[in-house]
Amino acid sequence: MLYLVRHAKAGSRSDWDGDDLVRPLSKKGVAQAEAIARRLRKQSVTALISSPYVRCVQTLEPLAAQRHTTVSVDERLREGVGFVGAIELLSEAPDGAVLCSHGDVIPETMAALQRRGCEFTNEPDWRKGTVWLLDRADDGSISRAKVWAPPGE
Repeated sequence: MLYLVRHAKAGSRSDWDGDDLVRPLSKKGVAQAEAIARRLRKQSVTALISSPYVRCVQTLEPLAAQRHTTVSVDERLREGVGFVGAIELLSEAPDGAVLCSHGDVIPETMAALQRRGCEFTNEPDWRKGTVWLLDRADDGSISRAKVWAPPGE
């Protein structure tokens, strides 16, 4: 099992004056990140891998604190890079890895997985704070996927 998380709610892009790379989670986003950590508490989490954007790292930080570990950053999850790197990373990541990315990368990645034969077991949900549960087949491909709705919605 792998977990692909869309980062929690961040402050408004249009209201942010600085570099978008450092735009943080909003108060609601912090609460979502904490709820995601609670939701994943009983799962066998082995690694936390994030886009370098602060809002993605912050989404995984409560889970990292709970696990007494750190979040590693991977450029292949960065906003605007498409799905190829994310697919590659999913094939390399250990079972139990939690990856956090963006609202452009995740739908593209999930569509690419579906084209490769992945079965969606519920309706896709692209909102911030969603968690995709990805089952691997014996050959390492992603065979099934389901999504958890964002916490609190």
